[in-house]
Order: sequence, then structure tokens, then C-alpha cells
Amino acid sequence: MPLKMRLARAGSKKRPYYHIVVADARSPRDGRFVETLGSWNPMLPKDAARVTLKDDRIKYWLGEGAQPTDRVLRFLDQAGIANRPERKNEKKGLPGKKAQERVAEREQKEVDAREKAEAEAAAAAEAAAEAAAAAEAAKNAPAEEEAAAAEEEPKAE
Repeated sequence: MPLKMRLARAGSKKRPYYHIVVADARSPRDGRFVETLGSWNPMLPKDAARVTLKDDRIKYWLGEGAQPTDRVLRFLDQAGIANRPERKNEKKGLPGKKAQERVAEREQKEVDAREKAEAEAAAAAEAAAEAAAAAEAAKNAPAEEEAAAAEEEPKAE
């Protein structure tokens, strides 16, 4: 008979109170159980005694092969009776698939806008350089024409 240490709900509607019990794994949550090992009152404040445990009986049932559920194992770990391995869920904090797609799309738009702005800035800088070169050429052009005209005049004599 596989045994489980689990919570059995008691208390009235919207006022939960749980018994920590050892029961056959096949019996229903609030059904038949073998022994009561403690209680948990989630309505009490966290600093109060919310959980009560019978340490010696819990150790006995653990020795008999009873498997605690995750919530009961948390209580046993806090009491120092059993060790609960740390669980890591790497994906727990990640947004959903659609949200990740929206973020990737937004980042792609930002990259495209940045590239477009850089291209426009480069084109504007190139145009400014061409305009400066044209202005420099226009400034030098009258002086060159005068020099060319001065050279041609002596030849004509």
C-alpha cells in the first residue's frame, strides 16, 4: 500500500484549515486516512504558529516509506525533519511566447530605425562634404580664372 503524507482540508467555506495526514495514495483528498500528523492553518499570520507537527510520528512514517507531497515537504524542511531539494524553473520568470515575439519585433524595428538614421546621417555628411567641396571649388574658381586669364594675356602680345 503506497502511503502519502498530504493535506486534508477541513474548516468551513472560505476559512481553510488543513490536517497533515498519512493516507493511502489511492484514497481521496478528504477521505480515509491512517493517522493525523499535524495541522496547518493558513488563516493565521505568518509569524504565528501556523504549522503544528508531531515530529516522532512523522519520522516513523518516513521510515515506513510514506512520501510527502511538495507542500508537506516544505513544512518538514522548515522544521528540519526532511530535506527538500531546491527546484529551479528557469522559464518561470520569462514572458509568454507572444510577448517574446512582440519584444523581438520591437527590437528589430529599433535596429532598422537606427540603421536608417545612420544611413541618413552618412548621406547628409556626404552631401555636406560635397557642398563644402563645391563651395571651395567655387571660391578657388575665380582665382584660377584670373590666373589663367593673366597667363593668356602675355601670350597674346
